[in-house]
Amino acid sequence: MPIDDYTGGAVQGSDVLVVTTNDVPGHEVKQVIGEVFGLTVRSRNIGSQLGAGLKSVIGGELKGLTKTLVQTRNEAMERLVEAAGVRGANAVLAMRFDVTTAQDAGTEVCAYGTAVIIAPVS
Repeated sequence: MPIDDYTGGAVQGSDVLVVTTNDVPGHEVKQVIGEVFGLTVRSRNIGSQLGAGLKSVIGGELKGLTKTLVQTRNEAMERLVEAAGVRGANAVLAMRFDVTTAQDAGTEVCAYGTAVIIAPVS
């Protein structure tokens, strides 16, 4: 599988910069809008569960589950960027992921951070 199947990153075509740092070099925060998040819950399909059970016996990467988790994180990021944009932000600082099991039904992934308006330092 191509590496793009296993990586995340910026939402294509977005005007909202998302960083895991508390600031953006060469920019200053003009306004703090507040916390924003993007949330999704994804269940595993029966094929992935059977494959994962077999792999846990013989060892190795669970590629199907890895790909699903990457897709889930990307979906949460897209929702985060959308939420920030709707609130008028052009950046999200200190972005993090929180991943939990949702009542044994699936995996909950939340991307969260602080929506801000930044501008280049003059």
